[in-house]
Amino acid sequence: MTTPALATATAPTTLATLAAERTVARVAQPFHTYEGAGFPVRRPFPTEELPFFDPFLMVDQVGPIELAPGEAKGAPPHPHRGFETIQYVLDGDIANADSRGHHAVVRAGGVQWLTAGSGIVHEALPTPEFLASGGRQHMLQIWLNLPARLKNVPPRSQNAESSDLPVALTPEGAELTVLAGTSHGVTGPFATRTPVLVAHGRLAPGTRAEFTVPAGHNAMVYVMQGEATVSGTHLPDGHLAVLAQDGDRFSVEAPDTAAEVLVLTGEPIGEPVARSGPFVMNTPAELRQAERDYRQGLMGRMPV
Repeated sequence: MTTPALATATAPTTLATLAAERTVARVAQPFHTYEGAGFPVRRPFPTEELPFFDPFLMVDQVGPIELAPGEAKGAPPHPHRGFETIQYVLDGDIANADSRGHHAVVRAGGVQWLTAGSGIVHEALPTPEFLASGGRQHMLQIWLNLPARLKNVPPRSQNAESSDLPVALTPEGAELTVLAGTSHGVTGPFATRTPVLVAHGRLAPGTRAEFTVPAGHNAMVYVMQGEATVSGTHLPDGHLAVLAQDGDRFSVEAPDTAAEVLVLTGEPIGEPVARSGPFVMNTPAELRQAERDYRQGLMGRMPV
């Protein structure tokens, strides 16, 4: 596949310049836990204080960490229903397989977008080569809810390599990789079920990016590395800014040190959320049905 051309965003229009800037409603600190076969993750949400931020359900960051040979761990077979998972591999590689017969290795810079829909069993494991050699591992896992009318769609797996993801340069020098949605003149390669923007920003000291947000959409910024300022609020490494709906744009900058950020915006679904482990539905009864269907093999089984 060919490498997409680097787009340079034009300067903001007069209307964007005059529009109100969203303020930071709250800052969430991350906590540390373990997932899968025991790999450590840093998680800004969900927490008791921030159980989800419609339509997003979770952000987990794995690493960056240097692994010795034999240390890499993954997620053995596990079910999902009712939402989508976004696996963004920044360093290392992950071999994905599922009960619908999809197999794909996601290498550095690549993404798997898995729509669990009506139900699927999935595994995400280090490749034998990465397990044997070790090396740098860095990955994001993002969960995105589905509305009730789409929770039973057939499962689908979409995959993109690093070369498939468009990159834009802002007028103020920041670099943006767009996974989904449109920003700064480029559009991500994934067909999404709900209107969202998922972008990875790399900011050298003194650079800045400004984003516009449709009215009514939620927006947040997570600092993956370094320190950043979001609409004037300082964010240390690992912290998440939840933006209020009091404007139609917001800014991210790195005043003193380099920063990498994850920018998420999306149209709220506005429905009840019932979740239990790997299932996200609208009611407790639907969760119980998902558990029964999984035990009965109705979400498929991984090949032996």
